[in-house]
Amino acid sequence: MKARYLDHIDLRVRDLKRAYQFYKKLLPELGFVRDGSNKRWGTFYAAGGDKPEAFFGFSQDRQHRPNGTRIAFWAETRKEVDRLARFVRKIGGKNLEGPEICRGYSPGYYACFFEDPEGNKLEICCRERPIIRK
Repeated sequence: MKARYLDHIDLRVRDLKRAYQFYKKLLPELGFVRDGSNKRWGTFYAAGGDKPEAFFGFSQDRQHRPNGTRIAFWAETRKEVDRLARFVRKIGGKNLEGPEICRGYSPGYYACFFEDPEGNKLEICCRERPIIRK
């Protein structure tokens, strides 16, 4: 069985500097604690050293248009979703919805939904009953 299922997120933004100002605050709160950004890329790693780890990256594309794609980040508890939702509001997340129980998703699904300053759709969720497929 694989130890990892996701390597990285590679997001486009219209304004790299504006996106960096938002993500440098948000991503460490989500566990992406090592900032490897440069003039062309915003890149935040969940770990470092000699261990491979997931990373969240973004680069500028002046023609980028946000769409219906949404990136969801995992939270361990409802309390963590609540805390992060307050934090998102504080750092300028747009169109914040929730936190709320999402009855149409799966039993115990609790989430907040928001957009970054570029309009990209994001979510922080907790599944009290993880989905287990047989």
